[in-house]
Amino acid sequence: MGPGAAGDRERVMRFDTLTATAAVSVTGTACAVRCAHCGGHYLRGMLSPAEASRLAASGGGRLAGRRVRSFLVSGGCRPDGAVPLLEHEGLLEELGRAGRLNLHAGLVRTEEQARALARHAAAVSLDFTVDQQTIDEVYGFRGVKALDFVRAYELLSGFVPVTPHVLVGLHGGRVRGEGEAVRVLASLGARAVVFLVFIPTRGSRFEGVEPPPVGEVLRVLDGAREALPDASIVLGCMRPKGSYREKLDTAAVRARVVDRVAVPTPAAVEEAARLGLEVVWSDECCVFPSGPVSAGSAPAKEGRPG
Repeated sequence: MGPGAAGDRERVMRFDTLTATAAVSVTGTACAVRCAHCGGHYLRGMLSPAEASRLAASGGGRLAGRRVRSFLVSGGCRPDGAVPLLEHEGLLEELGRAGRLNLHAGLVRTEEQARALARHAAAVSLDFTVDQQTIDEVYGFRGVKALDFVRAYELLSGFVPVTPHVLVGLHGGRVRGEGEAVRVLASLGARAVVFLVFIPTRGSRFEGVEPPPVGEVLRVLDGAREALPDASIVLGCMRPKGSYREKLDTAAVRARVVDRVAVPTPAAVEEAARLGLEVVWSDECCVFPSGPVSAGSAPAKEGRPG
């Protein structure tokens, strides 16, 4: 496996339950583009601005029986790839008083925008691709080029920690351009990358498409480990469930191609124990530095997503 091989890496595996992070959409269920892989489906599971404001007013409070200490703030995209977060700065200020924020910024085009977002963000997540055909056919943005993703990363990273997200199989379940995205991120000096896996999503244009084979996802992760030997490689929360997730999670932990797994399967946790790894748990979003909840054993299952 080269640099970053199992024997060379820190013998720690970090798992994130996300139970203390609430997801918020500043646009509610509205999205101007309804990308082929999503169709606005995931916005329906997020808090609306009014719901998030009430939760923030309670000091974070409890959501579904769990204490909220941070917020993932996103929303529907515009045709130019932007998410209108800065139109809701009042809400960002409210949420920021109740917990730390991970902002899904979309494409940022000016230093002024990046600086304004950084005033509110503990971290920024940025969907990242440099494959033009995928940008045109899957996202459906207007006039957006691959260099716009690179520029957004550069602008944001000048002011706030940015974690790019690479969705394996974004182009209708096919692996296309993920390797090039990794190479570009390596050239940009990325310190962490979250890898997601395409889910056939009801109501989207790709609902009848199969996810990429587990072996192909593992090859992408292995390539990322090679290209980014000192970066944190994370298997993010968006990936197929059931036997697919169990197989992928377990294999990724066994191969030591990831440093963190969000909402891991029990089999992955058992594999980490079998390998003698020190297991560190966090209950917030995986882009945050993992102030551990506990080490060595899983937290209580109450309220755990997945």
